[in-house]
Amino acid sequence: MHRLLWKVNDTMNVQTLAPNPMQQIGLAHRGFIRLYEGRLRALGFAVAQIPVLAALKHSEGLPQAELVRIARVEQSSMAQLLGRMERDGMIQRVVDPADKRSRLITLTESARARMPAAREIMEQGTAQALDGFSAEDEATLLALLLRVNANLERAGE
Repeated sequence: MHRLLWKVNDTMNVQTLAPNPMQQIGLAHRGFIRLYEGRLRALGFAVAQIPVLAALKHSEGLPQAELVRIARVEQSSMAQLLGRMERDGMIQRVVDPADKRSRLITLTESARARMPAAREIMEQGTAQALDGFSAEDEATLLALLLRVNANLERAGE
């Protein structure tokens, strides 16, 4: 079902875009990125690296293909991201003990040591973004966003 995206300003009889939920999600995302990017940069991290860092934090190493799946990006984008992360000393590639022909991506101790500070930055940013929200508001927002993401996943299949 499509909703009316235009409204008429009665005093001037001018059409303007009505608030669109997807546009607001995009604005919120960009605002969130701006909020985090500078703070994370001080630790040597970038927002684009967060899905990789989070996935590797809880693993002994993952293949690049699994990181592509987790981060939901193209293989070439992940290869570039991992190349920069390796250059910056955040990750290393190690031989997969189960398949000596393959490599696993692991976090370096340097990156692992900086992750608690990055997590604190993310938690502070989330608290700022959700300031004034009740626990019920947060739960409702999360449920709605999960539905939007599920719809987008189905549409992309």
